[in-house]
Amino acid sequence: MDKLLTYAEAAELLGTWSTSGPRFPRRLVEERRIRFVRIGRYIRIPESAIREYIDRRTVEPVVIRGRAA
Repeated sequence: MDKLLTYAEAAELLGTWSTSGPRFPRRLVEERRIRFVRIGRYIRIPESAIREYIDRRTVEPVVIRGRAA
């Protein structure tokens, strides 16, 4: 079973708590850019959804052949 996170917990996991508080994960939910669960009037974000979001937006470095690092 996946842990369900509040907006504050999701922001902490994303590393955005100190700059935007719960606004960033709230915006992700409002724009339907991340999976979420509605429990009554409460919104919770599965921890796996945060990890998937990070994985989808991770940019791998480009390796240029013939160049020394």
